[in-house]
Amino acid sequence: PVEPNCPRESPMSELKDSEDSAVQDFLQILEEHRKNCERQGKYVEAEIAKNRLEELREHEENRRREAMRSRQIAERLGVEEAHMLEFQQFNTLWDKRMAQFEQKSFDLDEAMRERHAAELNEYLRKLQQEPLRRPKFSKELLNLRSIQQTLAKQKQYAEAHKVKLKADNLEAFELEKLRNLHQIRMQTLAEKFKSKQTGELLALRKRVQTGREEQKKQRQLDLERLLQRYQNVKSELESQQNIERIRAEKYMNYQLYHNRGGDAGVQMEESQEMQSQQGGSPEQY
Repeated sequence: PVEPNCPRESPMSELKDSEDSAVQDFLQILEEHRKNCERQGKYVEAEIAKNRLEELREHEENRRREAMRSRQIAERLGVEEAHMLEFQQFNTLWDKRMAQFEQKSFDLDEAMRERHAAELNEYLRKLQQEPLRRPKFSKELLNLRSIQQTLAKQKQYAEAHKVKLKADNLEAFELEKLRNLHQIRMQTLAEKFKSKQTGELLALRKRVQTGREEQKKQRQLDLERLLQRYQNVKSELESQQNIERIRAEKYMNYQLYHNRGGDAGVQMEESQEMQSQQGGSPEQY
């Protein structure tokens, strides 16, 4: 699996850190200036410095929020890009694997059909060379031949000729029937041989289909694992970014409260100091 690129320190990040340090230094200088103006009674300048501080702090908070938002978007995009790359690699790998499977299946099917064709031709050639079985004539034909011979011995040639014609016709009929049965037997054997080959080819194709379904199931399982890994990484990143945003907001709110509270505390101390110098208290007025 492809992992998102980890952020590294770069000249741009170093420049950003330098800019952040400069901004904080400037805010510190401006805060010291406000305090000095306040101690010296330069309240107009102190007010200007205070307003400028608030503007800069608000601007800095917004800048930090935007920087964090941009960085988090970049992190999420990094995860998305890594996932898309892994997804493309996954599809490329599986497409190649399934194409190889289909090519091998086609080659096996083609080789079996070629082998079957050669075996069938050889089997049919042997069947054609198989001699006709010795005929087994019927009792009627054998009886006619016996009568024919008896009449011929008795010199009853006219009657013997009639019986011979009848016997010849019957013999021709029986021989033709025998040849037909032989042809039917040859066709039956050929069909049986073809059926056996068809069964063998169907068994091969069934095994191929089973393998194809297993490949599809395995691809789906691998895809589900890939998507689940992506969802886990995405959820973990979102959780970390939410925690980071919450902490950042808490820190900014603390800084804002601290700065405002510090200003109010200074004003209260100045008021109490003036009252003590005048020897009175707020209630006396």
